[in-house]
Amino acid sequence: MDILVCIKQVPGSNKVQVDPVTGVLKRDGADSKMNPYDLFALEAAFRLREQYGGKVNVITMGPPQAKAVLYEAFAMGADEGALITDRQFGGADVLATSYTLSQGIRKFGMPDLILCGLQTTDGDTAQVGPEISEDLGIPCVCNVKKIEEVKDGAIIVDMDMPEDIERVKVAFPCLLTVEKDINEPRLPSYLRKQKTKDQPIASYILIDMEDKNPKHYGLSGSPTQVEKIFPPPMDKKHETWTGSGEELATKMQALLHEKKFIG
Repeated sequence: MDILVCIKQVPGSNKVQVDPVTGVLKRDGADSKMNPYDLFALEAAFRLREQYGGKVNVITMGPPQAKAVLYEAFAMGADEGALITDRQFGGADVLATSYTLSQGIRKFGMPDLILCGLQTTDGDTAQVGPEISEDLGIPCVCNVKKIEEVKDGAIIVDMDMPEDIERVKVAFPCLLTVEKDINEPRLPSYLRKQKTKDQPIASYILIDMEDKNPKHYGLSGSPTQVEKIFPPPMDKKHETWTGSGEELATKMQALLHEKKFIG
């Protein structure tokens, strides 16, 4: 079974600058890490490979430094990787991002199963995985909390629904987005890290894609754009009261009554 895991490099902290013109994150030079949710997708892929055989490959989209998360995935156990990178892909919203990833997946080679983390910590939309499946024309199951088995050219999974757990069987090829409680991700291996530190990575730019129209990528291909970015207003007030416990309690009660927190 060929498995492809979509991973992403995200900011390592909340101290990230935003381009005031485009409204996108300035990723160059910022501390970064692998999206935490993608670690659970990787672990799910490794466990499927251990049980049923096959390969686990990884793909990511981002600037050249995003190769770091591919090498991290190699150290964890991934077999091969691909980087989708081009300045014309920059500033993409979820629609353009998913379309670009689907084009890169077609170039890299369609797998039996695509795994994605439920969402990313820098966007939190949880939309890219389902949109990739739509672009590729394959079925998708989201919020997967358990993989039961692979049987008869299909995979059986438990999907975490708002009111209950639903078990579904979906035929290959398909895409799953996995929850963070599906497993406990393994740590990278130092020996594998040393062994794979020079492993070649496929790299795709716009001219490598089946669709070479630049209007379908990046800011040009994004129907949604950030209109304005500003820090939230700070309206905190600070007062210091002194007095006996009874006096402070009476004052607190009066304040809460004034603010209509109590009747």
